[in-house]
Amino acid sequence: MKNNSAINDLLKVMSKLRSPTGCPWDREQDHRSLRWHAVEEVYELLDAIEAGDDHELEEELGDLLLQVVFHCQLAKERGVFNFEKVARTISEKLIRRHPHVFGNTKVKDVDEVWANWEKIKRAEKHGTKHARPSALDGIPKHLPALLRAEKLVKKARKAKLLTAAVGKRRLTKPTLAGELFALAELAQQSGWSAEGLLRGEIQKRERALRRREKSR
Repeated sequence: MKNNSAINDLLKVMSKLRSPTGCPWDREQDHRSLRWHAVEEVYELLDAIEAGDDHELEEELGDLLLQVVFHCQLAKERGVFNFEKVARTISEKLIRRHPHVFGNTKVKDVDEVWANWEKIKRAEKHGTKHARPSALDGIPKHLPALLRAEKLVKKARKAKLLTAAVGKRRLTKPTLAGELFALAELAQQSGWSAEGLLRGEIQKRERALRRREKSR
């Protein structure tokens, strides 16, 4: 039995579901209609991981793989790429971005691994429409607001766009967690969306950080 027989079987099942004699629901889907299904599956995978439930972990990984296979089938029908191309591309990327494993590059710690990764990534995208000229580029816009804020702050600090400490109070984790919850509660009581408010603030702060970056 070939090692990839299970993958081939899954690809055939997906192709059948999309065929004229397949499932009406599957046939009417496109990349856009499926986009939030992938997000939901990721969150269900997180639940399984945090629960330490291997049975659920296996099932949720399968559900997430289905999303990948579904999008690959749609792309194959449009003649742009297929599952094999996606798998080959990510394999080549992993080899290219790990020269300390697949090449002769020497690294002393994880920080150097990440620095090399970012340097290689910038080189790959340079001169293309996916180039990232700003140190703040590359944050998915649909991340939850708090996670997006954390990533923006991290990138800004690495680029030395944010250097001063925020305030002078020293908070414990429980205190900060309580304050975050209290802010969400206050927003809800006031009829506001804490998520929406933070998203708006992130946009304002990011514009200011980008102006600062350009002026240097």
